[in-house]
Amino acid sequence: MDGEDDPAARAAAAEHAVRGRHLRRVWGVPGTVLGRSGWPPSLGQRLHWHWNYWWQAHLLDCLVDAQLRAPDPGRARMIDRFVRSVHRRNFGTWVNDFYDDIAWLGLALQRVRALNLSTVDPAIAAIDARLREGWTDELGGGIWWRRGDRFKNAPANGPAAIFHAREGDHARAGALTRWLTTTLVDPATGLVWDGIRADTGELVKHIFTYCQGVYLGACLEQSEVDNAARTVHAVAEHLAPEGVLRGCNGGDGGLFAAILARYLALAATRLDVPEAGVARGIVVASAEACWRGAVPAPSGPLFSAEWSRPAPSLPLGAAPERDLSVHIGAWMLLEAAATLG
Repeated sequence: MDGEDDPAARAAAAEHAVRGRHLRRVWGVPGTVLGRSGWPPSLGQRLHWHWNYWWQAHLLDCLVDAQLRAPDPGRARMIDRFVRSVHRRNFGTWVNDFYDDIAWLGLALQRVRALNLSTVDPAIAAIDARLREGWTDELGGGIWWRRGDRFKNAPANGPAAIFHAREGDHARAGALTRWLTTTLVDPATGLVWDGIRADTGELVKHIFTYCQGVYLGACLEQSEVDNAARTVHAVAEHLAPEGVLRGCNGGDGGLFAAILARYLALAATRLDVPEAGVARGIVVASAEACWRGAVPAPSGPLFSAEWSRPAPSLPLGAAPERDLSVHIGAWMLLEAAATLG
């Protein structure tokens, strides 16, 4: 997409696109707002029938990013409505059975609290209690992916570690981070595997950008500089061809690379050279590719699910570019790039 060269202006354009195409009332109730999970929306998506809890958590996080970039009273009021709408749409509770989902909402709510944008203490307390419930000593520690499951993975333990660290419980955060390091880091590549099955002890060695991001974030919160630096180099070597993070299609995968970009941007400000420069370079190159591959659409740019290739002019059928996750991901990336100037 031609035009804006200013990173902050690009982030603002992505915000305008997501808000214009996806943010709507919940069930038509005044004073509510959440993100429709698709555009153009199906009937079920118009009714918010599809409840992608963790997509909404990241959408809230991006709204906070935008508020930090360009404070606005109208957006502040929207964030308050959004928080209350999550509780309403989740049928009067803050939690669900997936520990990774609730950790993501907890991280967003911590940032809402820091800006005093809504009343979130009861929500954070509920999430904290549920995450603590997930810890067992099986497989050396860590929390489960979901309640009643027999699988422990990076997507649950990474954001939980970040959450606990930001709540000031570095003992629990450190235990989760050490579990990730000893159990799921591939000693050959430095990349983080997906998880491990308790019934068989089988390591699930899928490599997702998502897992690298949450582990990097946990290491940064614990000031584990060597582990963070190793992860940055592993990502650069294996997951960012020509410096651009690989996509993972639509659905939940639409958020994977963006989560890594968020924590690479933090690494660029917290690590020393050369790792800070490597992290910064990946975020900037990915943001440039994402922006250049976007096409004009109602309310603003339409982004590709794969940042290294152009987006379709109009996503139809099962195109991943219909998914809210893809566009939250692009917005998150562009906000991350904006923090680096």
